[in-house]
Amino acid sequence: MKVSGFTFLKNGSTLGYPFVESIRSALPLCDEFIIALGRCDDDTAALLNQIDDPKIRIIHTTWNDKMQDRGYVYGQQKMIAHFNCTGDWALYIEGDEVLHENEIESIRNNMEKYLDDPDTEAFYFDFYHFYGRPDQVGISGYRRAPRIIRNSIRSYAPDGLFFVVLDKNKRGRYPKARHAGGNIYHYGHVRNVAKMQEKINQVSQYWNEKPAPFPGYGDIDPAVLRPFKGTHPAVVNDWLKTDAEWEFTPNPSYKLTKRDKKVRLKLKIEDMFGLEISKKHYTDLDK
Repeated sequence: MKVSGFTFLKNGSTLGYPFVESIRSALPLCDEFIIALGRCDDDTAALLNQIDDPKIRIIHTTWNDKMQDRGYVYGQQKMIAHFNCTGDWALYIEGDEVLHENEIESIRNNMEKYLDDPDTEAFYFDFYHFYGRPDQVGISGYRRAPRIIRNSIRSYAPDGLFFVVLDKNKRGRYPKARHAGGNIYHYGHVRNVAKMQEKINQVSQYWNEKPAPFPGYGDIDPAVLRPFKGTHPAVVNDWLKTDAEWEFTPNPSYKLTKRDKKVRLKLKIEDMFGLEISKKHYTDLDK
């Protein structure tokens, strides 16, 4: 069995991504790791070279700044990296996401177990979306997503988040997936406030938006926050000490939006009936 890992990056240092930690966390699982690297104005390329691992292959790319439709440029860059993978399975991990060293064996065992099962097209992960500070998580968005795809099926990525499988040329569907046996630790919303502002400044154009001021992480409904009681991956501990945001104060004047109210209702239904009804971009084979 051969496993490919892949990601895309541009100005990872300037934008506060723990991308070195992300890649290092995935290397023990992968036989090759493909990086689609856009033109950078910082030391991202130098830091990648310092990882100095023969599994890594960097593809230099140019981002289409005219593509400003719902972040589709992310999907384009994701596909460039994916389409250069040569493994049986392809693991997609973003630059602010990290795998836990204690879960690598379980993930690999599942890929080996279902290698010859054509119905298993993908594996999904549970997500810890850290928010505001590294000891709390937000649960209002997606909580599971497929991040390993069988590399011999016709698939593409219209979005950074998910995959579409093509049974026919003009009709797509979400992949049939099993649980990977691990979690993805997502640190994008605990980068320090200045780096988050710079990210907003640089990427808003890809959603055809003007950059907005980012005062901090306090503008959120406290009802969607939960304490994190687990352990962080060892590889990210130094980054958490030096680069993560630790000061978090909820805004007492924050007013609930319509979306906040809908999320509160969903959480209440989940608590009442023991359900988990967040959006899924896969068909669950484990049910």
